[in-house]
Amino acid sequence: MAQTLEQALADFSPGLPFAVAFSGGADSTALLVACARRWPGQVRAVHIHHGLQAAADGFEAYCRAVCAQWGIPLALRRVQAGHAPGQSPEDAARKARYQALAEAVKNEWPEVRDVALAQHADDQVETLLIALSRGAGLPGLASMPAHWQRLGLNWHRPCLAVPGTALRQWLQSQGQSWVEDPSNTLETFTRNRIRARVLPALAEALPAFRETFARSAEHAAQAQEVLNEVAAQDLAHVGVPPRIQALQQLSRARQVLVLRHWLRLHHATTPSTAQLHELLDQVAACTTRGHQLQLKVGRGFVTRDGGCLSYLAS
Repeated sequence: MAQTLEQALADFSPGLPFAVAFSGGADSTALLVACARRWPGQVRAVHIHHGLQAAADGFEAYCRAVCAQWGIPLALRRVQAGHAPGQSPEDAARKARYQALAEAVKNEWPEVRDVALAQHADDQVETLLIALSRGAGLPGLASMPAHWQRLGLNWHRPCLAVPGTALRQWLQSQGQSWVEDPSNTLETFTRNRIRARVLPALAEALPAFRETFARSAEHAAQAQEVLNEVAAQDLAHVGVPPRIQALQQLSRARQVLVLRHWLRLHHATTPSTAQLHELLDQVAACTTRGHQLQLKVGRGFVTRDGGCLSYLAS
């Protein structure tokens, strides 16, 4: 069931004081102002200036004004997020933003351990649809978690059950302005096309799609938790680095799980589906000591080292 902003914050229990990532857009403005009202004097704001568009200076000025109006301490950080070959500019900017948010919180307010982000129900649906369009597995279909730990901080998305329109309506009812990001209307971005074209069609055909899609994402997240436990148990059995004979005793599906887990946990890399299937074929073919293996996987190469697999980063 869709929530109001007030209902979402009633269910939100951050450690105090806490920080809010504040872009100046409608979503983060609603979250920041509502939190400042609910927890007076306990809220901090962090604004990240990406320098990606001419309007960025205006966003910063607006954030300064809102924080001055509400007496909210504000930390400003500027990032230039260049992207690596094969990496999308959006992904590079997102990683740089998280790093800058964490650095700002730790340096400005060492007592703060919790950070709130303003993604809402529509963002969650968009994330799920993008994952489906890419043929994602359970980790992608689980979409955005409501709570997680990263970079030594606790991160929260308290508004994942609140529609974006509800946040804007709340701001209007409070007489609070916000700034519009000009890039939000550019349909060259997949997320913007979904927002402009797909969500209105879904609302007409499936009025409860936000709630039902969110349940599906939650089910996927729960199933992935079970698979992570199985993968951890299998990795303990096959060893680190994985022993080839022990891998061969597992079903192909469990080999996929344990190899993904090994590569992600110990080498911070994610193989493609095609790379994993080729790796499984190579593992199955390792029936003699002389069989060599060197296969591009993720950002490096999986090789054979005696009776075990080894990973060499590029």
